[in-house]
Amino acid sequence: MPPSLDPSADPSADRPALDLLDAYLEARWDGRDLPLPEVMVGDTGYGAGELVHWALGRFRSIPREPKEVFGRGVGILLTEFRSRRCPWNAAALRLLGDVYAFAATGPRRQEDWARDVLAVLHRSVPDPRGWLRLDCDRNNAARHTVPAYPFDPPGASEFPDRLYPLEREAAVAALAVMREEWQWEPAPVRSRPDRDAVLADARTLLDRYGPTARYWTNATAAASDPAPDFLTAGLQGTRSHGFLTSAYLGGLDLFEDLGLIAVTDDEVGVFWSFGAY
Repeated sequence: MPPSLDPSADPSADRPALDLLDAYLEARWDGRDLPLPEVMVGDTGYGAGELVHWALGRFRSIPREPKEVFGRGVGILLTEFRSRRCPWNAAALRLLGDVYAFAATGPRRQEDWARDVLAVLHRSVPDPRGWLRLDCDRNNAARHTVPAYPFDPPGASEFPDRLYPLEREAAVAALAVMREEWQWEPAPVRSRPDRDAVLADARTLLDRYGPTARYWTNATAAASDPAPDFLTAGLQGTRSHGFLTSAYLGGLDLFEDLGLIAVTDDEVGVFWSFGAY
């Protein structure tokens, strides 16, 4: 059985090696031909623990040719490595790994947390804990034209006109319905046999931010009620103030979105679902 970090343990001793290997595997998955960092070449690795040794062994066993096979193997390894790194990562991948979504957390550095959220949307800050980010557009050439693509967010001063506060359970439900597709969803979360598991993963993600976190959404249903029924409405029944670009880039038209923002004294979490065709 491949190793994983003990959720109750402090992984800080392993974090430099975990972060380094995560960045390296992502670069190889993106197609960059880079040598393994020297600090990870030896038998001991860079402060490496069991999970790092396991991942390095798996990486070295992936055939280098053909290139598409190598890329696919690295992608599979990276997903499993991230899942085993911590329960939060695993929940994020189960919930949002197969849909067009964005999930990232950044540090809370300013009194006006909207500026911290903008830093996350522009990919200018790292995750404070080194945990997973879901961002399939991070290397999209469209970002040369629209730097925050697929976002074209308003300025911080406009956030109060676009966002509404949510109660905790409504935030859980908003995150859960991001598991759905915007068009032709055959199985809305409300009717799925794994409904409770989907909600449990959403709670795991929000548990990161603690009991005093505040939540905000761009869904217009929250304008008059901080506890709208997102599960009953489903993703297709949700309307919102758009944070997306209207530019047609790379043959993709972005037409709907649902966002959730978690705010604490130390972090801002940003979760977003995109409708596109």
